[in-house]
Parts: sequence; C-alpha cells; structure tokens
Amino acid sequence: MAKAILNPGREKRILRGHPWVFRSDIERVDGEFTPGDVVDVISARGRFMGRAMYNPASQIALRMFTTHDEPVDEAFIRGRVKRALDYRRKFADMRSCRAIFAESDGLPALIADCFGDVIVIQSLALGMERWKETVVDALCDELHPRGVWERSDVKVRELEGMQMTQGLLRGEVPDRVEILENGIRFNVDVKEGQKTGYFLDQKENRAAIAPFVRGARVLDCFTHTGAFALHAAHYGAAEVTGVDISDLACKQAAENAALNGLEIDFVEANAFDLLRKKYDAHEQYDTIILDPPAFTKTRAAVPAALRGYKEINLRAMKMVKNEGYLVTCSCSHHVLPDAFAAMLVDAAADAKVQLRQIEARTQGRDHPILAASPETQYLKCHILQVLR
Repeated sequence: MAKAILNPGREKRILRGHPWVFRSDIERVDGEFTPGDVVDVISARGRFMGRAMYNPASQIALRMFTTHDEPVDEAFIRGRVKRALDYRRKFADMRSCRAIFAESDGLPALIADCFGDVIVIQSLALGMERWKETVVDALCDELHPRGVWERSDVKVRELEGMQMTQGLLRGEVPDRVEILENGIRFNVDVKEGQKTGYFLDQKENRAAIAPFVRGARVLDCFTHTGAFALHAAHYGAAEVTGVDISDLACKQAAENAALNGLEIDFVEANAFDLLRKKYDAHEQYDTIILDPPAFTKTRAAVPAALRGYKEINLRAMKMVKNEGYLVTCSCSHHVLPDAFAAMLVDAAADAKVQLRQIEARTQGRDHPILAASPETQYLKCHILQVLR
C-alpha cells in the first residue's frame, strides 16, 4: 500500500478529528498507486495516522476512512453503512430521511437519501466511486428498496476527474415518489428535481414553525416545491403565499398542495423583486419565511452573499408586523453561523427593529455534524420575533 507522507505539523487536523487533508499538506507519496486508491497516511515523523482515499487531482487529496490500522474492504464499507442506518433507526422515518451523510458517516463524499421505497445516491469523489456498488448492495440488503437511482450529475465530480452521471442502479424507479413528512404528503421528482429531488435537511425546522404560523398571514419566499408553505397551511395559517422564480417549482408546489387539500397561492417571481414590490405597497405579514438556495459556492464570494442575505432579510423585517415572526435560513456552507447571525443584527439595525431569538437551528439529525469539521454544519435556520 502506498504511503502519503505529510508535511511537518499537518497531522494536527487529523488528530483533532478532521477528515480532510489538502494537497498542499502532503510532502510526497511513496509507492505505486492509482488515483482513488486507499493509502496509508503518515506524519512527517513517521507516525501512522490512518487510511484515506487518495486523489492527487483534487484539492482535498486525502479523505480519511479510518484512523485505525484496519483494512478498508467490503466488510469495512458494509459496516459503515449499517452504522449509519442503525443511528437513524433510533429516530428517523426511514422512508423520508438522509440515510448516509458523507464524511459525517465515515463514507466520504457519498450521499444516500430515502424517499418512500426508493433510494437516491450521489457519489462525489473518485475514491468513493470504487465502493459505490458495495454501498448500494449494503443499502439494498438493509432496506430492501423498490429501486436505487443515482444523481451524480454535479460539476464537482469533474474536479475529481469523473464525468457527471445519473441513472438506474437497481430495480425500478418511477419519475415521482410520494413521501410523508410531518404528516404532509409530497411528490418527489427524484430524476429531475434539485440535488437528490427534495431537501430533507429542513424537515425538523419545518415542524418547528408550527406555533408561529397558526392563524397567521404567511409569505414563503424561495418556496421551491412548497415545503415550508405546505407546513404553514397544515399548521393552521389563515393565508399562505409561496414564491419561487421557477415556473416548474411553482407547478409542483401547487400539485403538492392539492395532494393535501391545502389552499395556497403560489407566485412565479424573483423573490428579491417581489419583496421590494410588496414593501413598496406597504404589505405586512404575521410570518415571513426565507429559505433561499446557496448564495455562494466559494469563500471569495461570501461578502457578496452576505449583501444578498442582508437585502432580503432587511425587506422582510420591515414587512413583518410588530411581534410577528421571521424564519430565515442559509444553506451556504461558506457563510459561517456567526457571520449569518451578525448579518441579521446589521439588517435589524437598518430596519429599525429589535430581534428576539426564539430558536437558532441547524440541519436535521439525519445530517449529523462532526464536531471537528465545521464544513459538515452548513444549514442555519433562525426563528426570530420582530419587535418595534
């Protein structure tokens, strides 16, 4: 087995529990290897640090599998899959949850989501690609799905030297799969929907809005396929408007509302423009929900992203009635929790309102966070009361 020798001091991240080693942290690799192979990771002083998949073409050259001297083989991979599923079986609906969350489950760059009797997987690193079939076999043995569909159609694969791909891996998969989330029915477009088809990470946050929408006039911006909007209506909102720039998303959201017998007005519009228009018209709401897509994919664009977050939050704060509520989210993992919270304070000052924090939440328990890896915590969700 080849050995990746680290530069002096670069083993500290591994010792603290971080699963990544960057290309610049590696002094050399001794022995023969093929990109994607599992290699031993050795400190500059010769200490064994663990085993990782190695791809010299990637900025994240080493992704740690284990810090123990143990074989990374089929039994190892199957054990990690079982560990991930056993954890979720304690609390999750296994027909509506993230079954594997990459590094957080010791299976780097590998995602598996359960939607009804279908599993959707995403493989994002060359080393993990080699174990994809083993992972799928293990998932099928444990969960017995109707079918498994791959959604590895993301550009990050190109950085790993792989082509984007999607398609059927096992059994049969329909175009739409119905799931039940917090008592609400949703049709999930597993083949063409964003990411793996539906955003499971907000499941617990959507349930948390119940006390703050009952009897309320609610505006849900960036509604996508209507998840927050449907929850608001389900929890007794008097009036719900959902906004999304995608005509297809609005149509799918309306279908989901009809599936549950809920009356919601879905508007195809740019949320930035619509917020400005409604503010100019002096409209007010009891509760406004902001759940936009990621505003940045890079650290360099964080300042611009924060300006975008501030604009929409500032307008929303001005439109929320006194003692009303703002539910505001960010899934940009480069925008750190402290920066997002500081932005909200700045927006409140400009809006001349006071914010009372009800809850500061993150992604659901089926998206566990590694304490030593801030990158595994990406979702911010604040429930705030707006006071004048």
